[in-house]
Amino acid sequence: MRVLIIGAGILGASTAYHLVRKGVEVEIVDEAHQGKATLAGAGIVCPWATKADDPDWYRMYAEGARYYDTLIDGLRERGETSLGYGKVGALVVAEDKAELDAAEERIARRIKDAPEAGAVRRISPAEAHGLFPPLRRDLEAIHIPGGARVDARLLAAAMLRVAVSMGAKLRSDHVTLGLKDGRAECLDNEGGPIPADEIIVTAGAWASQILAPLGLLHPVAPQKGQIIHLRLPGVATAAWPVVLPMGSHYMLAFDDSRVVIGATREDNSGFDYRVTAAGEFEVLGAGLKIAPGLAAATHIETRVGFRPAARTIKPILGRVPDIGNLILGNGLGASGLTVGPFAGRQLARVATGGTTDVPLEGYAPAGRQPT
Repeated sequence: MRVLIIGAGILGASTAYHLVRKGVEVEIVDEAHQGKATLAGAGIVCPWATKADDPDWYRMYAEGARYYDTLIDGLRERGETSLGYGKVGALVVAEDKAELDAAEERIARRIKDAPEAGAVRRISPAEAHGLFPPLRRDLEAIHIPGGARVDARLLAAAMLRVAVSMGAKLRSDHVTLGLKDGRAECLDNEGGPIPADEIIVTAGAWASQILAPLGLLHPVAPQKGQIIHLRLPGVATAAWPVVLPMGSHYMLAFDDSRVVIGATREDNSGFDYRVTAAGEFEVLGAGLKIAPGLAAATHIETRVGFRPAARTIKPILGRVPDIGNLILGNGLGASGLTVGPFAGRQLARVATGGTTDVPLEGYAPAGRQPT
């Protein structure tokens, strides 16, 4: 069996990794687009704090977090140590006590079935400040020990290295899709066919362009995110927890005295790969309001990424109706770094006829439009 994967972000890399472990022949084709979500993203793995309450989506989100321990152990067994992953814990904070109370109740309800979240407890402003020193000194917090952060660039690269070491082929190319005898066919940039029994499209925000020639109106569009990286020279930040305020912004720290504040959520942006004054203002303003101790940090860079945003919160996973050899994985949006590795495992099972860990009927792609 030969599987072609189009797109080597976190989802495509995971799909390839899981397929080669099953002994499947895999080829991964990727194109060097600016603004790939995986290359820009700094991930937070802490589903228990989300306000979103769609039960099917939340199950996928929670399973994604639960799967990380298995994934990381498997990669380390293959000699991968540069993963950008750390179970550093998370602090949920709010300026309004009622909001924090509501969050505490929501988290307590969810962790009953999630021992991986750890011993969650409410902590004082002094304790919260001790865990994340730039934090405002008047903010209580809910401490979730099982929360983690991940560098998407490093994790995806590690999964691809393992896949290649086990026989997968990886190349950069601009490919197109067409139909031949009712099946999807992939052509390389010179128009030559790339043989495959199954084609899996995990091309993120660019998938709609790739799928259009097949008559598929793929409901995923780029959502622009600007994410700011700061450095606190000489400060040991590696063990600092993730900080989750009540809004859409967040903070996390990495091993090299780096603190990340993210991120804008800009719909209808197209592929506008620019750092904007408004984006910088929004992200820095939100970050410094909660963590004023970052005011003297050095600005390193602002990354821009395009999340593949679907029309609903649910991702799109599974076989395309009426095109028997085509499988889609997309629409993960802001949850991509939590869900991506687990979703890749599900796509690998779909491709090989296996049983998925969670039912995928509610995530099924739409078929071709009538002509």
